[in-house]
Amino acid sequence: MPLKVGLLGVGHVHAPSYVHCLNESAGVEYLGHWDKDPALRAAFSTQTGSKDNADRDALIAASNAVVVAGENLDHADLIEAAVARGMPVLCEKPLAANDEQRDRIAKAGTKALVMTAFPCPYAPAFESAMAKIEAGDIGTILSVCATNHGKCPGGWFTDVAKSGGGAMADHVAHVADLLRRLTGEEPQRVYAVTGNNMYGEGWEDTAMLSIEFPSGVFATLDSSWSRPKSFKTWGDVTLKIVGEKGVIELDLFVQALDWFGDASGAHGLLGFGSNLDQAMVGEFLSAVRGQGQPRVTLADGLAASDLVLAAYQSAKSGQPVSVGQTTSTLPR
Repeated sequence: MPLKVGLLGVGHVHAPSYVHCLNESAGVEYLGHWDKDPALRAAFSTQTGSKDNADRDALIAASNAVVVAGENLDHADLIEAAVARGMPVLCEKPLAANDEQRDRIAKAGTKALVMTAFPCPYAPAFESAMAKIEAGDIGTILSVCATNHGKCPGGWFTDVAKSGGGAMADHVAHVADLLRRLTGEEPQRVYAVTGNNMYGEGWEDTAMLSIEFPSGVFATLDSSWSRPKSFKTWGDVTLKIVGEKGVIELDLFVQALDWFGDASGAHGLLGFGSNLDQAMVGEFLSAVRGQGQPRVTLADGLAASDLVLAAYQSAKSGQPVSVGQTTSTLPR
């Protein structure tokens, strides 16, 4: 029997990728999507060919697993609705946009498998870096300089009532997860500075974090929407890992060819690297089938949310803030 999977929420920019990944996965019957916005549901059908489901609970009931790709402030409601039926969930990041939703999602995760949508750990470059670090090639890690900056996605991402924040809410989580994997530690304190220097709106489009770990390792993270609309790519994820004996530099999305338009002067990138979303979705589907645990867990997503929430407290207070600790087991 095929594994039946539904998509809850289609507002996230990665939603079309999930449709593709599920349709390309062997032994999977993709049942289509639901969203609270009928116009958005219809437009998504036109864009992707995905079946439009008007009844959320009926789609959940017909599924064996669901992917959540709606607005950040809808995550808790959608996860709770799915796990109430014992349904495994793959949910977009950031998992939680406030403390109340964090607690609700953590509780829901005790009732069914909830996996966070972090594709970056599946990047071959990151896997290679982890192997070198574990082999001692660069010695003890001293510091990490990281970026995740790109274009402003617009839409609900810039509506704080739906997103929970601007660039910092959107871009910290991925690198926060990678830092925990690199160091094998939970972040201890964070100092964050934000601004609206790019667009001058009420939400932050620029954000810089300084993160301390218990061993003394520190990291900096530029998590801004600082690229202009005409920039050739959506953004980046880079890390410069400084160790006692050497340095490893990573650019997780550098595998791409430049393409240029004619009269319009358009410039973009055509990626030729590994499909990280497909690897992540594949591991989720294997976990749903009982074929092992995914390397990215609910605890990883909650830990990343803890850092995001502490960073907002720091930006508001102008002082370093302690990061809430989780009970996660770090994937080393």
